[in-house]
Amino acid sequence: MSKLVEQVRQAGVVGAGGAGFPCYVKIGSPVDVLIANGAECEPLLNKDQVIIQQFTEALLEGMRLLQRETGAGRMVLAVKKKHQASIEHLRPRLPADIELKVMPNVYPAGDEYELVYEITGQRIPAGGLPRDVGVLVQNVETLVNVQRAARGEPVTHTMVTVHGEVERPFTAWLPIGMPFAEALALAGAVTCAAPVIMDGGPMMGDIVEDFSTSITATTSGLLVVPREAHVVKIKSESEPQFTRIGKAACDQCTLCTEMCPRYLLGYPIQPHLVMRSLLTTGPTSETLSVHAQACCECNVCTLWACPEQLNPRDVCVATKRNLKEAGLWQSAAQLQAQTRPLHSMREYRGVPTARLVRRLGLESYARKPAPWLAYGGVPARVAITLQARFGTAPVATVKPGDRVSRGDVIAAAPASGLGVPVHASVSGKVTAVAERIDILPDGK
Repeated sequence: MSKLVEQVRQAGVVGAGGAGFPCYVKIGSPVDVLIANGAECEPLLNKDQVIIQQFTEALLEGMRLLQRETGAGRMVLAVKKKHQASIEHLRPRLPADIELKVMPNVYPAGDEYELVYEITGQRIPAGGLPRDVGVLVQNVETLVNVQRAARGEPVTHTMVTVHGEVERPFTAWLPIGMPFAEALALAGAVTCAAPVIMDGGPMMGDIVEDFSTSITATTSGLLVVPREAHVVKIKSESEPQFTRIGKAACDQCTLCTEMCPRYLLGYPIQPHLVMRSLLTTGPTSETLSVHAQACCECNVCTLWACPEQLNPRDVCVATKRNLKEAGLWQSAAQLQAQTRPLHSMREYRGVPTARLVRRLGLESYARKPAPWLAYGGVPARVAITLQARFGTAPVATVKPGDRVSRGDVIAAAPASGLGVPVHASVSGKVTAVAERIDILPDGK
């Protein structure tokens, strides 16, 4: 490993765009194009714009570090057209060798498959990665973390937007391990009865009812909404429920497929055929089910396209699991062989973000900004998970009763395989070690 790659690994940098893939793996290969992703895919989130506007120099330095590391001859910073404040902020500050790409105000413009095509004209191979076409895509927050890693600063906080049914929406660096309830308290009172949280955003986020749940390194947004909201009901359907309803009500209109962003790019995903597989068994069902594998789980099919308000997205997710268990998972070469030319109507089928927000019933929240909050406090407690989204989980290096300082390694990366260490986000005393590490901060 190069010095920078090792620094990034030891700092615990993972993708801050939501996936959480260890950054050191992505930056270890040469590429032609480096893309900084500030397109902010999910409606109502503001974290990428705060990064761009408040931490510009660190972002640009992070890009420069990765340019030198990967040999990229082209650097591009992508922002949606609606983020005019970020665009106006960047124009006088961008050096001549960093391009500003203004993306359309559609969902999911921040998806890396969309970004790579819009910026380079190349499609990532089906089942492949951006590096397969000589591209590295990094979220703008990840780039700030790379810059900090090069200075010996580990990842202890993550940028989070708190929005929805709260008095004062905000965006701030919050300590990893901070309970959701304490993050919400910074926004004042919750303004609805029976609230739940959409962790990550309204399209791809998960419903969380336990407010003692802790912030992780990949937490990007906490959106508070009423339990009776339509989007919550759809996301809360059980597998037997959405399977039964889909089997009974899908009329094969094909709109889920015709509006699918990956289908429009020519990838072998057809949600309507996956829905049809609910009606079949044996070889016929298997032939239809394989059309789920290229699903990116963006939720356009369920929350935008389906006129019957069915749940093709979750049917595809469950089907992908079943394909793996049945040994029917296709290789990247098999998927690529099924790729078609771009759909002739792709240009006209982007999902307008403003209309999507209205469709989701979130328009009243969109009228309120979630500005930068310079949070410098310490939570009453932190609980830092040891579960890894990718690779092997880190191994705790502390025990109950140990004292730690902010930035100390509390769980080591695996000796071999994919993984990064975990660091204390506060100074204090370790009170428990299991699937998470609980720390009582000093003075609490």
